[in-house]
Amino acid sequence: MTPPRSTRGERTVAVLDVGTSKVAALIAMISPDGSPRVIGVGQRVCVGLRRGLVADMEKTESAIRAAMDQAERNAGVQAEDVYVNLSAGGLDSHVTGVEIDIGGARIIKDDMDRLTQAGRARIDPGARTVLHASPALYTIDGLTGVSNPLGFHADRLGMDIHIVTAETPPIRNLDLAVRSAHLGVRTMVASPVAASLACLGREERELGVAVVEIGAGVTNIAVHAGGQLVGVATCPTGANDITNDIAAAFATRRIHAERLKVLHGAAITSPKDNHETLEIPPMSEDDNAEPLRIPKAQMIGVIRHRLDALFGEVARQLAEMGYTGPQARQVVLTGGGAELRAITDFAQGVLGKSVRLGRPRGLTGLPEAQSGCAFATLAGLALFAAEDLPDLYNRREPKAPPVSIKPSGGWGGMFGKLKSSI
Repeated sequence: MTPPRSTRGERTVAVLDVGTSKVAALIAMISPDGSPRVIGVGQRVCVGLRRGLVADMEKTESAIRAAMDQAERNAGVQAEDVYVNLSAGGLDSHVTGVEIDIGGARIIKDDMDRLTQAGRARIDPGARTVLHASPALYTIDGLTGVSNPLGFHADRLGMDIHIVTAETPPIRNLDLAVRSAHLGVRTMVASPVAASLACLGREERELGVAVVEIGAGVTNIAVHAGGQLVGVATCPTGANDITNDIAAAFATRRIHAERLKVLHGAAITSPKDNHETLEIPPMSEDDNAEPLRIPKAQMIGVIRHRLDALFGEVARQLAEMGYTGPQARQVVLTGGGAELRAITDFAQGVLGKSVRLGRPRGLTGLPEAQSGCAFATLAGLALFAAEDLPDLYNRREPKAPPVSIKPSGGWGGMFGKLKSSI
């Protein structure tokens, strides 16, 4: 990448959000202190994906190329490689733990390096691909919640690692689509990881919060506690399903259903909705076809039926991840589907938790058009690139020393340990 108008110490990064309904590109300058400044954005409609997966390589590649070309023209730079998101592909996560013997000595950097090597050796994705492998919790002689063990004396030093994996073929297909647009893939980032970076504050992460990213084709969930990401899950339902339900219920085309949803849709009805009438264009192009007229409340009823199913599944996934109890009260909704009117009130009623919208923050120069919930992942990718977060797996390490293996207890066990440490 050839950076323009940069000052000493700045670097340029390009990121790409490839979604079911759109492809968005962003180019930013990263200052020496790690702050990203947006210098170019681009966006194109994408019809080459289904449920977040590449279904038409040519259409996906075309949308990627067009979005990045627009961002490059705005920024005055040519991108060579990008950080790109993965929103589907069976995203999943689990926790594994390792311990090494310190022998009562003071923990030094070499011990941390040995622990990191041991952790990497413990990761076995099988036929899947590791996207992220991050230290989630350190322990010293069984004491949990240690953020930085350096300098402590201990007999045993342990670490729990949160690992995010995905099915390998979808990753390869997305990689191929990006490379077909003459871009290299620097790093692939799970969408809920990126969205969380853009929407959450440090204190929220420490107290416990779940991010629910409602995309066009899928809904992703990320649970945080003790300042760490501790669980990821995916629901195969998104905002497009609401559009399809409206189209099917009232026999209209999807383009008309989407417009009705955006302009008049809501998650909660008001008394006046029973009296306000909507005109539904017919499916047929026949000039003699009459538009259907329905109460607005009837369309909202269709929307609510889909939302009931979606948030019921979200509630089930949160319970499976152990996100329960008095310290599991915060939920942040983001993604394009979160822009539906009154959706936070609806989600709060179903989930029994405090719910707010999550919009991108932490970037300077982000245009107003890209400042809504639908662009949280795009902004989060830039923040991910700026932070250069450590990864225990996707780098080469020397041969690992002998280690002890600890049962992790899964998501619920990890969340419980983190809750007890804060």
